Amino acid sequence: MRQRIALLLLVGALFASSAFAQKKKIYDPSLNGKKQLLEAVTKAQATGKNVFVQVGGNWCSWCIKFEKFVNFNNDLGEILEKNYITVHLNYSKSNKNWDALEQLGFPQRFGFPVFVILDKNGNRIHTQDSGYLEKDGGYDHDKVKRFLENWTPKALSAESYKDKK
Repeated sequence: MRQRIALLLLVGALFASSAFAQKKKIYDPSLNGKKQLLEAVTKAQATGKNVFVQVGGNWCSWCIKFEKFVNFNNDLGEILEKNYITVHLNYSKSNKNWDALEQLGFPQRFGFPVFVILDKNGNRIHTQDSGYLEKDGGYDHDKVKRFLENWTPKALSAESYKDKK
């Protein structure tokens, strides 16, 4: 009897911790998107990084899938950490962040998530439809890596190509 109770308690604890982990929110609907972008650009200027904007919402399974994917693949997480200030820009019924999306050129037209790259001055340099980074019901490691590497400050620097003239 005690073993059954212990087993039930263990299963209950595992279920509760799993449910808690699933409730972790990537996007904060209470945040002002324009303010998020301004803060990210300020940090980018101070660090020489670009800004990686992931537009989506906690309702979006592909948004959550992408977040888990880059966190699971250490090399992708390192590329993001080294080269970008990351912003999770919320789009939901409660907060569509219209002003921020207007500033970014209305990227929601590509669906969700959509990725926008800003340079350190806040200029939009690329908008990426995430569908092109998918493969077999998930994200393709090589496509995501190539995308992230192609928009780093180093990749956009003329210094990177001087010896190739």
